[in-house]
Amino acid sequence: MSSSEEVSWISWFCGLRGNEFFCEVDEDYIQDKFNLTGLNEQVPHYRQALDMILDLEPDDELEENPNQSDLIEQAAEMLYGLIHARFILTNRGIAQMVEKWQQGDFGHCMRVYCENQPVMPIGLSDVPGEAMVKLYCPKCQDVYSPKSSRHHHIDGAYFGTGFPHMLYMVHPELRPARSPNIYVPRLFGFKIHPMAYQLQEQAAQSRSRSSAIRPRSTKQHYNK
Repeated sequence: MSSSEEVSWISWFCGLRGNEFFCEVDEDYIQDKFNLTGLNEQVPHYRQALDMILDLEPDDELEENPNQSDLIEQAAEMLYGLIHARFILTNRGIAQMVEKWQQGDFGHCMRVYCENQPVMPIGLSDVPGEAMVKLYCPKCQDVYSPKSSRHHHIDGAYFGTGFPHMLYMVHPELRPARSPNIYVPRLFGFKIHPMAYQLQEQAAQSRSRSSAIRPRSTKQHYNK
């Protein structure tokens, strides 16, 4: 295979099964040290991981030590994820993610009244290792777990807690109106009053207390 046909590490990583939520971060963005500020303190083997992402030649020691190579690979995935979370807040990153969102690459809201609204990835924490990626629906403004199990291992910090909101700050025209429809529980065709369950629970507790304190019969039995 010629060098012109070789796939970059970034393209390879984003093409892996389970990594469909990621977009390809521009190498120019990664090469700007300002964009990577502070990441060297979060990611182990930072320099080697960055070299791997940018397809630079690895050290000879790395090639001779497969165990070390696995550690660098894991560090590269973590580093790319954290860079990705920053990149998708830029105009270029938002443009890529909007295209994937509009194509339905992230899936659709499972809520009936959202009418198959496309969702987008979001993190519940910006700290790696705290929560896996979720899906945010802009129509009901709630979050859901990804439907496919292959996305359950993706760290939510690789998308950050603010991506959907930044997208709508930049493109307010893309924000869908909130769904006015909500499910209304009914019984025999009648709406169930919000207090109905509470009143039933109170009645059940009252019956339980009455049963517990009911005195035993004091009637004496005599032998004939």
